[in-house]
Amino acid sequence: MSRPINSQPDGAARPFLVTGDEPLDGEELARTLRAAGDPDGDPLWREIFPRLLAIGLVEAQEDATSLTTTLGLDASDLRRAVAAHAPHPLAIAAADRASVAIREDEEQMVFDLLLAHGADDAQETRWLAAIVARRAMQPNHLWQDLGLADRSWLNELLRRYFPALHAGNTSDMKWKKYFYRRLCEMEGFSLCTAPSCRECCDFDRCFGAEDGESLLAQRRRATELVSDMRHLS
Repeated sequence: MSRPINSQPDGAARPFLVTGDEPLDGEELARTLRAAGDPDGDPLWREIFPRLLAIGLVEAQEDATSLTTTLGLDASDLRRAVAAHAPHPLAIAAADRASVAIREDEEQMVFDLLLAHGADDAQETRWLAAIVARRAMQPNHLWQDLGLADRSWLNELLRRYFPALHAGNTSDMKWKKYFYRRLCEMEGFSLCTAPSCRECCDFDRCFGAEDGESLLAQRRRATELVSDMRHLS
């Protein structure tokens, strides 16, 4: 697993100030949200939830929309999640502005798949099922669209909270591809025309490397570029 995002002490996180015309620095925001949480909380949850929340906040600002739209949780769930795990004023205000979550059919199917394989009935498991299902509708690698540092964090998230689903991916298929393969199997059909994965011309699309830069890091570079341009003007 990659180095945790809290590579500097919690106390070293700089104060985070958001203004209407300044783009959010996702990595800085994730560290700040993490510092606002319970230092004695579950280590995995303390790593992943601030990043999930950060990517949701960044995209909500960019698209002038709400956390419900970006994360798939309604206002009541967002308020509980933020209060319990990242009670930062910015996150609290965003949760208060959230609305009712509505899922399209495809997202609902992914949500149901995840929930059916949940480790327990805890609210955190249900929150993660909703967030993963919403972010799975985005175009990048799933770990990127969740704001995680790399794929290993997604593997651990699914192993911990959706262990039966994680255990079934024995060939290390890309997670979005695997979700849809399972959904097809549940419906009794297959979208694949090849007799086996190894003989398929699209093998790399399902099993290729899921490397790349995290979306929060990409946003950080964009934020720094905007700041540099303003200083030059």
